[in-house]
Amino acid sequence: MIKGVIFDVDGLLVDSRDIHFAAFKVLCGRHGYRGTDEQLLPLFGKGNEEIIPELLPADYIEKHGMDALSDEKEVVYREIFADKIEPAPGLVAFLHDLRSHCIKCAVGSSGPTANVNFVLEKCGIADQFDARANGDMVTRAKPDPEVFVLAGKLLGLDPAECVVVEDSFAGIEAARGAGMKVIGMATTFPRAAFDSADIDMLLSSFAELNYDKIKDT
Repeated sequence: MIKGVIFDVDGLLVDSRDIHFAAFKVLCGRHGYRGTDEQLLPLFGKGNEEIIPELLPADYIEKHGMDALSDEKEVVYREIFADKIEPAPGLVAFLHDLRSHCIKCAVGSSGPTANVNFVLEKCGIADQFDARANGDMVTRAKPDPEVFVLAGKLLGLDPAECVVVEDSFAGIEAARGAGMKVIGMATTFPRAAFDSADIDMLLSSFAELNYDKIKDT
């Protein structure tokens, strides 16, 4: 029986894909390079340490430092998003539904703690989460399962007791690798893109999801 739900953040709790893309493009432009949506789309859901090398040359990254470039991009992201951010449709009601049934909730994100806290606090949902596993708390980003394994441990639950809600294919692979059930959410990619995805359920928004749907996933 499901006792915990673990949520990705970007593209799921908030519609942030294009904001991240814009921030990566700003980063590239500041350093004399060009990033495109075509480059970024298949990388969405992965960590900066995997994305930035696809946008900037290795010798440039070595000169300026991966951590510095990543931090610069995330500052831009928060600046761009601050006045636009809002929770995904149906999310708040779903979180309250889970809470009313004593289901534990956690974040399992490739993003840094500063970004995750920014999203949860700006959306007014920080108090709905019992644990947060973020990208700077693990050594390997999605599709490695480490962040979801950590989230489950922080909740005090076995993998079989957890279901992950994910919008990215890297995240789906990570959740399966952690031995957890997976709900795919077609918010970042169209439903047709999930035809071969290893998921237990596919939905288009949180408005379609409630406790009764996840309890026996």
